[in-house]
Amino acid sequence: MPRPGQVKPETDERLSDRIAIGLLTRSFPPELVDRVVEESGKAGQRNRLLPPRVVVYFVLAMCLFSGQGYEEVARLLTQGLAWARHWSGPWQVPTPGAVSRARARLGPGPLKALFEQTAGPVATESTAGGWYGRWRLMAVDGTTFDVPDSEENDARFGRPATHRGERTAFPQVRVVALAECGTHAITRAALGPFTTAESVLARELFEGLGPDDLLMADRGFAGLEQWRAASAGGADLLWRIKTTAVLPVRQELPDGSYLSDIVAAKDHRKRTDPTMVRVIEYTLDDPGRPHHDAPYRLITTILDHEAAPATELAALYNQRWEIETTLDELKTHQRGPAKVLRSRSPDGVEQEVWAHLLVHHAIRRLMHDCAGRAEVDTDRLSFTRTLRLARRQVTAQAAFSP
Repeated sequence: MPRPGQVKPETDERLSDRIAIGLLTRSFPPELVDRVVEESGKAGQRNRLLPPRVVVYFVLAMCLFSGQGYEEVARLLTQGLAWARHWSGPWQVPTPGAVSRARARLGPGPLKALFEQTAGPVATESTAGGWYGRWRLMAVDGTTFDVPDSEENDARFGRPATHRGERTAFPQVRVVALAECGTHAITRAALGPFTTAESVLARELFEGLGPDDLLMADRGFAGLEQWRAASAGGADLLWRIKTTAVLPVRQELPDGSYLSDIVAAKDHRKRTDPTMVRVIEYTLDDPGRPHHDAPYRLITTILDHEAAPATELAALYNQRWEIETTLDELKTHQRGPAKVLRSRSPDGVEQEVWAHLLVHHAIRRLMHDCAGRAEVDTDRLSFTRTLRLARRQVTAQAAFSP
């Protein structure tokens, strides 16, 4: 009902076409959402209570307000809506069943396509911590999300076993992400069953790397096939490798590093198809960890020790931990600590994960823009405070026009 003094215009436009989303419409404009929905073959009738565009924003808001029920998310979307011109007729908050059916009709495709079209690199030339020389600093790592214990989710994603061989309480979906170290913006991601290794899923991300990128990775990604796939587009690599790996010294370099080669596991003895790498070995002098004196071993595609001295690369590798912080933001702060995703179907799980990735990217882009205007390092801004700000914006911003 309109408040006293307000006049309700005569039109057939529904309130479901005029939703206040704040940051989300800034990052994902309605015309872009409509185009992605159309290209995904999910365009629907505009007179539905939950047309496809509204469902996209609803799923995004569902992840922004993680932990809230469907009906509460719908109320939050419309709570701060100023009286919209050219709107008439009441808008009924959809039931959880109606939302579930609308989500099923939409599927994960539009959210995945929206991420692929919007989640590009964020760092500029002036972004603190975003570069080393000419290289954009990137890192790859993976994590898992607990999903509801349904037969469909169990069959699609699988679940880990406990140390006693028993099954854990929930199936898990595995997510591998490629992120900028300077901004924590996730630029590419791949989803798969828990039973699929991170290194296998990561191959889907490597095609997004180019000559200006320097990709860092931990020991779990090391392997000749992954190494060649990651560097195929011209990107340089700086990966940690197990201390047990056989790396024969081919040439010692003045900075203490040396040239060697890596081979496939099956080619360990004959070494018939080697790839040359540069090896950097070092230890950490940390009084707080006296029993952690084993040497670190890094391998890199940067063979010129003058272009990237060993001491600088050893110090630079610490930036790989930025993606650990990124995944913690996504899982602990945005989703909520120890929370299970809400979708009981595999398509719903994938849709939800893509929406979480989109929301995280939108928040991180906002943080980068604000840090640039204030001329401060993005790391000095709080992700949790920005998340709260984004939530307040949703209920305070003006509506968008359909």
